[in-house]
Amino acid sequence: MGCTVLTLAATTATAQAHPRDPARGTLGAGDGWASYGTGTTGGASAAPEHIYTVTDWAGFKAALADGGTAPKIIKVKGTIDAEAEGCDSFAAPGYDFAQYLATYDPAVWGYDQNLDDEPADSPEGLRRVSAARQNTAIEAYVPANTTIVGVGRGAGFKGAGLQIKAVDNVIVRNLSFETPLDCFPQWDPTDGSTGNWNSEYDSAVLYGSTHVWLDHDTFTDGAHPDSSLPTYYGRVFEQHDGELDIVKGADYVTASWNVFADHDKTILIGNSDSAATAAVDRGHLKVTLHHNLFSNLVERAPRVRFGQVDSYNNHFVAGSGYGYSYGIGLESQLVAEHNAFTLPAGVPNATVLKKWSDAPLTADDNYVNGRRTDLIAAHNAGVPGEILRSGAGWTPTLRTSIDPVRAVPSVVDHGAGAGRLR
Repeated sequence: MGCTVLTLAATTATAQAHPRDPARGTLGAGDGWASYGTGTTGGASAAPEHIYTVTDWAGFKAALADGGTAPKIIKVKGTIDAEAEGCDSFAAPGYDFAQYLATYDPAVWGYDQNLDDEPADSPEGLRRVSAARQNTAIEAYVPANTTIVGVGRGAGFKGAGLQIKAVDNVIVRNLSFETPLDCFPQWDPTDGSTGNWNSEYDSAVLYGSTHVWLDHDTFTDGAHPDSSLPTYYGRVFEQHDGELDIVKGADYVTASWNVFADHDKTILIGNSDSAATAAVDRGHLKVTLHHNLFSNLVERAPRVRFGQVDSYNNHFVAGSGYGYSYGIGLESQLVAEHNAFTLPAGVPNATVLKKWSDAPLTADDNYVNGRRTDLIAAHNAGVPGEILRSGAGWTPTLRTSIDPVRAVPSVVDHGAGAGRLR
């Protein structure tokens, strides 16, 4: 099964005997929103019978399920591929992508009617069944009081979707995530004037959970960058969603020393402007992002709705197709300070911020290409008609030491990501 329950003899080491064992690590006091209140300890107090070493997807899911919410430590060894069997293994009997393309070709179907009412035996109905099979196969639900940690270098997941849903006290460290590839995107002819392909699956979703620490992880599209995706109906066959979603009232989250790279829609904090979502999210979505490297991304680093988000000492390196870094959404209260931005020639400072809704933010002591820059003033001067207001209305207090901004590129680039946990 690839899952080993270690014996007492093999795990006589405790947090006290091995204080530097990352599997027993806990979030330090004052280290972002996840340190608030009860703090975040994950499975640090796990008994020997709840310490696991896993090497395959079945073993990982078995370890998650074993022992309920008792503190547990799951050590991931090597790369675990949740999609190893390939897309064909998820396809429902009778599903034929060529038939799907022929049936919903805009020249035949048009752009006025979506596919939601298509019957179960239609190409869209069979696509829905196939998508559900993939969903069951690649998603893994993380229980409360759990630490998931990579062993050494090169540990992580391909094509997996970690679901941290309605639980408290979770730690995820020292792991590389290759974003899941959606095998069965849905065509929506009504999405925009010429339709769009829409995909599912994020590497990690925090849904209604509290006290979560993501540290020294790497998130990328790996072997399947957007540039490799085909085009159908004149639109990119989008097979990626996000790298990290923090939604549905999730709260008290710290993401530190991670790498988010080579992706389009990266981090979403709050997933809708709807009244129902607002009722759940108001007063929640408290997130700290510090010492993360955001490299060659297009947008959402992050896009924020509702939450009190503290983003400091991060390094943003813009690449081809760069759209923006911070998305200012409905009732967001973003504080973005002491960050460094590296923009290529021709990309204006005004693009760092993107206004989606009228919500004030604090953006002090940020540097663009080595020069101190007022991001709000740069945006307002460069994007007429989309004026952003200053002053998020709160002051972060849960911070560790703050590095001088000029040192951030070197400090973050050399210290962030999986395999660099000390």
